[in-house]
Amino acid sequence: MECCRPLAPLSREPLRRTSAAVTDLFDRRLRSLRRDRAARIGVDMFLYDRAFDDCLDRLRDVARTYGRALILGCPSADWPDRLKPFASEVETLDPGGIFADRSAGTQIEEDRHDYGEDRYDLCVAIGTLDTVNELPIALQLIRRAMRRDAPLIGAIAGGNSLSALRTSFIEAGRAKGKVAARTHPRIEAPTLAQLLSSAGFSMPVVDIDRVTLRYSSLDDLVRDLRSMGATSVLAQRPSALGKNELLRARQAFTAQADVGKTPEIVEILHFLAWNQ
Repeated sequence: MECCRPLAPLSREPLRRTSAAVTDLFDRRLRSLRRDRAARIGVDMFLYDRAFDDCLDRLRDVARTYGRALILGCPSADWPDRLKPFASEVETLDPGGIFADRSAGTQIEEDRHDYGEDRYDLCVAIGTLDTVNELPIALQLIRRAMRRDAPLIGAIAGGNSLSALRTSFIEAGRAKGKVAARTHPRIEAPTLAQLLSSAGFSMPVVDIDRVTLRYSSLDDLVRDLRSMGATSVLAQRPSALGKNELLRARQAFTAQADVGKTPEIVEILHFLAWNQ
C-alpha cells in the first residue's frame, strides 16, 4: 500500500434513553465477530499504528505524565507497553474478545459499559467509536470515568473515507435497478467536535489525516478491510452481491484507476478534548 499525508457537567443521575424503542444502526454481535476475524487471520496494523503513533506524538507535545491510562480499542498487544512512557498504569478495553484477551483487557460495548467514576488520567481511543450505536452516551460514560484535566485523545475513520468503494457499490446497484446501503455512514469533523462538546468535554480539536491507498483490484481492498475488522457491520444489510453485480462493482472500481491502480482515500479524524 502506498500512502500520502498532507499537512494535516455530566449529571450523576443514571443515563436514560429518550424513546422506548431504538433501532441499532450497527449489529453489536457482528461488530465483535468482525474484530475477532481480523485477529485470527492477522490484523493489518498499517492504519491503526499510523493513528496510534500520531496520538503518541501529540502526547509528547503535552510534556506531561499520567497515572492511570485507558486504551479503548486495542488491536495490538504491544500498545500498552508503548503507552507506558506516558502513564504508570495502562488498562485496555476492546469490543472484540480476542483483541481484549491478547492485551490482557476486557471485552466491552462502549455505550453499555460502566467505566466507573474519576478513574483515568488519560484515555486513548482508536478506531472503534465510529461504529458505536449510541455515541453520545458512550462519550458521556467515558467522560464520567475521567478525572479533572484528563485528556481524551484518539482517532476514527470519518469524512469522505472509502469513496471509491462507495462509488463501485452504487454502480453495481444501478445495474440491478436498486442501490442499497453497503458502507457505513461517516462522521464529519465538525460533527465529531460538536459531539465531544455536547458530552461535556472542553476545547475539542479535530484534525483530518487524509491517507491515499492504491489498489490493483476491488478484491485487494476488501481483503485489507477484512484484516482490519472494517467491513460492514450495519444491522440492516442487503443481500450479498450477485455474480453480475460483483462483476459490475469490480469494473467500476477498476474504471477509477490512475496509472494502473485505483486510489482509495481514508480520512482519519484525530481528536483531542479535555475533561475540565
